[in-house]
Amino acid sequence: MAEDMTIESYLAQGGVLSNPENVPPRYRAELMKLMTTFVDSELAGSAGFADIINEAPGIKERIAACRIVMEKTDHAERVMKVMADFGADIEKYATHQPWTARLDRDAVLGPTRTGGDMRLSVFHYPLAGWTDAVVMNVLMGRAVRIQLDEFARVSYQPLAEAFRAILPVETRHAELGEEGLRKLIADPAARDAAAASVAYWWPRVAESFGAAESARFEQQKGYGLRHRSNADLLASWEKDAGALLSELGLKAG
Repeated sequence: MAEDMTIESYLAQGGVLSNPENVPPRYRAELMKLMTTFVDSELAGSAGFADIINEAPGIKERIAACRIVMEKTDHAERVMKVMADFGADIEKYATHQPWTARLDRDAVLGPTRTGGDMRLSVFHYPLAGWTDAVVMNVLMGRAVRIQLDEFARVSYQPLAEAFRAILPVETRHAELGEEGLRKLIADPAARDAAAASVAYWWPRVAESFGAAESARFEQQKGYGLRHRSNADLLASWEKDAGALLSELGLKAG
């Protein structure tokens, strides 16, 4: 970085940071929010999915569910290690919130944060059985792939590297869900249940991309922490997930 260039100008031009000591306060605040939202969502998501493992219809499905729970927890730990460089107490982090807590299934939350943690709102809704869990995993899995592709380009290099390592594993989670869904909908009764779950989860997963107009986006973009708007990411997910559902004979939305 040139001596007469501010860190903000450096970041706006595509520069990257790798040392916590060089991070400006506002940049640090936005970076911590991004990491906390990811970690809390992974911990809440894995905790909710763990509760449904015993409803898996077979040993193969049970193994896949256990793998997803374990690896999502590992992903949370990877990012927590980056947070620790900024002073976060990761030893107590995993137990400081009731990650299995859920609200009523018919609660209306929108894209805003609720409760004492920073999980995405979609992880406040309870799963209603195995088929419902598989559908949620499929739709959210496609969303996570798009979001992680965005996060893998953040300007804080240690975090970008963590997300690049996490992305292929989360992609495999989505693939496992899709394999399970294809198997389930071969049964007409399960297909009807899957269609009802798609109708339930579609708008809730869509809300995980946040409000279409975000007051913080331009600042995050200037810091190199974001590159694509919420609306742009949402549109990519709607196209991607919609194409998959169409292939499976299910209706989006």
